Amino acid sequence: AAADLGRRAGALVLVDNTFATPVLQRPLALGADVVLHSTTKYLNGHGDVLGGALLCDDDGVHGRLRFLQNAAGAVPGPQDCFLVLRGLRTLELRVARQVAAAERVARFLDGHPGVARTWYPGLPSHPGHGLARRQMRGFGAMVSFDLRGGEAAARAVLRGLRLFTLAESLGGVRSLVCHPPTMTHASVEPEVRRERGIGDGLLRLSVGCEDPEDLLEDLAEALGEARP
Repeated sequence: AAADLGRRAGALVLVDNTFATPVLQRPLALGADVVLHSTTKYLNGHGDVLGGALLCDDDGVHGRLRFLQNAAGAVPGPQDCFLVLRGLRTLELRVARQVAAAERVARFLDGHPGVARTWYPGLPSHPGHGLARRQMRGFGAMVSFDLRGGEAAARAVLRGLRLFTLAESLGGVRSLVCHPPTMTHASVEPEVRRERGIGDGLLRLSVGCEDPEDLLEDLAEALGEARP
């Protein structure tokens, strides 16, 4: 639908497929003109690269992108390319394990009394669940949840977590946790954040490749410390 709207408007349709990766979703096959990936995230998978990639299957679009790349000089170094290629060899294995763990984490959080709402497209309660089922081969490994206790509860959980590292990045083999109101979206006015669903008690998880049982135990203990 989005691709059709873009074509009718005479615009190129670009899809950021970083969270899904090519393992779970192929936007070009769904009608997109250009696909964007942060190679820093899942494609590399080890948190030691800074880069990005644009993919297309049209010679004209490719020529325009190559001209801009050459003119602006935005090219990765040889070591960065090597590290991304290294990560691609295990991409499918990593994503499969991360998705399986994320689904368990999401179900656990969705049933926890201290959690007001869990955001994960694999849950039927998610507004994009039906769309994700139709066009993806898995629901990804990013899970967000709102704590009933607000920012105080979020900070208590962050202090209690042992396996989830506090960081803004995502997509690596190590599980990460982020508090968007004070990290990724700290520059956004509080009222605007809340209007967009970014409450003070929101935490975002990037589920890694650790044993899911260990991750669930870590979350259970940290959530226990957040109880009033």
